[in-house]
Amino acid sequence: MKIGTPLTQSATKIMLLGSDELGKEMTIALQRLGIEVIAVDHYPNAAAHQVAHHAHVIDMTEAQALRQLIEQEQPLIIVPLSEAIATETLVEIEQAEQARIIPTARALSIALNRQSLRQLAAEELDLPTARYAFAQSYNELQMQINRGVGYPCIVKPITGPSNPQQPIINGPEDVKAAWEQAMILSADTCQSVIVEEWIQFDYEITLLTVRANTAWGEIETLFCEPIGYLKKPDHAFESWQPQRMTPTSLHYAHKMAKTLTDNLGGLGVFGIQYFVKGDKVWFNDVSPYPHYSGMVSLITQPQNQFELHTRALLGLPVSTALRGPGACKVIESDNEANNLVFEGIEEALQVPTTNLRLFGQTGVKSHQGVILATGQNIQEAKERANLGARKILIQKNQRQS
Repeated sequence: MKIGTPLTQSATKIMLLGSDELGKEMTIALQRLGIEVIAVDHYPNAAAHQVAHHAHVIDMTEAQALRQLIEQEQPLIIVPLSEAIATETLVEIEQAEQARIIPTARALSIALNRQSLRQLAAEELDLPTARYAFAQSYNELQMQINRGVGYPCIVKPITGPSNPQQPIINGPEDVKAAWEQAMILSADTCQSVIVEEWIQFDYEITLLTVRANTAWGEIETLFCEPIGYLKKPDHAFESWQPQRMTPTSLHYAHKMAKTLTDNLGGLGVFGIQYFVKGDKVWFNDVSPYPHYSGMVSLITQPQNQFELHTRALLGLPVSTALRGPGACKVIESDNEANNLVFEGIEEALQVPTTNLRLFGQTGVKSHQGVILATGQNIQEAKERANLGARKILIQKNQRQS
């Protein structure tokens, strides 16, 4: 792999489609290896825009706008980091060999479509999943629940984000509201939903799975230690590594991850989510790029998930070694992220082993940063991360310019 010099004719240019906190950490990892980074998102001053060489604001779901930008910038590699992308355009770009898509355009198309992904995983690859069905109307949804999915269950649009509140449907009286919420979330991009059985699991994990080249030019599959997490709701807000699993459940998780990623192909990090109960493991979802719960790897692994993704897509050696137990607590805000002030940083960093990342998010709510901590064990690391996060206060700046 040859890497040029940024902002010159020899530059190795990589475009990121998605510029939130994942994009910011990817930008930093890429720039440390001399990559010229083009950060793209649908809103200005996104976190990655603040550190990338080039920043663009477009509707990434609009095929023509996306194609025009790619043709303008002519990146060598395109790295999707968002669900809101015109994937059919990336398929065409890849087929025309205008740029490499990481991991592949097909993998992205399948992973970002819940119907395609569930059919691949359950019906083609025979991976254990929750019972599920698809519906294109409220009446069909009710019929599918009655026909076999049963209660309790959850409903998600086929494409786009799921309900951030993720309510559990416990009976017929909840179905109408769930259908209407799914349609709102789909933003008219689809009129279909998936309804899934609600599994009573012991815990959820993300298994960061890396496909990378060996020294002999072959592709190998490596696994990071399992990451446990809690959701608030539907976004990981607390994660830790390693999550203790039984040898049997870990074996099944590895086996399923390799089966799935071998089929999806390409190079890079896949964040694979499972439900786990005892020795039983159910496939839930896959992110074809680093996962929010994997932020904990910033403190637990010598090569964090962003460095792993960077190295893999560049064809460089990778290591999924664990440095030691660690935890991550998300710093969240209920306010729009404009003109925010963060206080209590000194107190937070006085907690032993803590580290802080502030993302500089603007114009959006929720994730403003993370507190990371290590410990002699997971419990100690979690206590330190939670204590550090409680020290951080977020307020709107009251000063007038």
